[in-house]
Amino acid sequence: MNLFPHEALNADTSAEPSGLQLSDEHINEKYARGDIRIVTEQARYPLNTVPAMVSSGDYNLNPEFQRRQRWSPEKQARLVESFIMNVPIPPIFLYEDRYSHYEVMDGLQRLTAISEFYEDHLMLQGLEEWPELNGRRYSQLPEQIKRGVDRRYLSSIILLQETARDAAEAQQLKQLVFERINSGGVQLEPQEARNALYDGPLNQLCISLARDRDLCAMWAIPHPEVDSDFSDRALLANERYRRMEDVELVLRFFAHRQRASLQRGPLRQYLDTYLKMGNLFPAETLAELQGLFEATTELVFETLGEKAFWLWRYRYGSWGWLRRPTTVAYDAIMRVFSLHLDDGKELRAKARVAQQGITSFYERHAEDFEARYTNLTNVRRRDVLMEEFVQDVLAA
Repeated sequence: MNLFPHEALNADTSAEPSGLQLSDEHINEKYARGDIRIVTEQARYPLNTVPAMVSSGDYNLNPEFQRRQRWSPEKQARLVESFIMNVPIPPIFLYEDRYSHYEVMDGLQRLTAISEFYEDHLMLQGLEEWPELNGRRYSQLPEQIKRGVDRRYLSSIILLQETARDAAEAQQLKQLVFERINSGGVQLEPQEARNALYDGPLNQLCISLARDRDLCAMWAIPHPEVDSDFSDRALLANERYRRMEDVELVLRFFAHRQRASLQRGPLRQYLDTYLKMGNLFPAETLAELQGLFEATTELVFETLGEKAFWLWRYRYGSWGWLRRPTTVAYDAIMRVFSLHLDDGKELRAKARVAQQGITSFYERHAEDFEARYTNLTNVRRRDVLMEEFVQDVLAA
């Protein structure tokens, strides 16, 4: 299925129009018109009002450009310690998307930590200046400490709605500001950056499909249909989920199916390009991609099981499973199985043959599935080998 026109991908999208060299007078006029100028106001919130603010419905904590929650309990506790010590805290950034309703552009981690603290969910730990408070929750703090924290404020900078002339300009502006304010601190993971900069229909589809039950089962990501003790807290504690690696897995599947013929340059750059162009796919194509992904993960899971993307490795003097999924296996298996959906009934019937045969397959081709081999020749080689494996299973 050729869902990505070669000419679209190979076009030079980085070239800028030549334009005219503007004089200082024209530049001054541009500035006076207010082109690309942000209108802001500032506000301060008492810390003990943050939980009500977060739950009020007037604040969207997860707009498209936000990253998922990534702060550990230790880091959340250190923020509380900073408030106890009255250390200045950077402001959060909000965007007024409609009157008195705001999107949190930057500050999700701080708002979540403060809310968890006041709702007694956060137990202080790892404090260095106030170690005597370790192990306590808000309700267990000495009265003077509680009063001191309650007097602190969280500052905000609000980008007002009138900054942008239309919805498209607003989205572009928000993504620009998000990129600039996140250029320091915790570095954005590749998919977090894509989510901020290249949001669109394909990106939203990848986010939705990242919660696919079978994908989550094979990548050990909590899911309510897989884990009996599922909770949002457990999901946010999962490293792959927090870093949006699950979303990148979906994007990798779509992009890898044409990677051998279309990739130019590093994989990260290719994924960026694929997502930007894929956001222009028509709705019919996106629906087809969704069905293809869901059918493929289901077939892989029912044929190879939860360990589908583990590698069988020779380590410490014997063969055994590398007890975690890898993209080296994922890319090849997902691509080849997507080409054998019509053989799904037979592959499912031979699941035991496949699961028993995969170990000897990796023993014969261990070097080909080394993660350090990432050029396109290696990619093609793994795809060919995995196709041979599937053919052998079907012939058994």
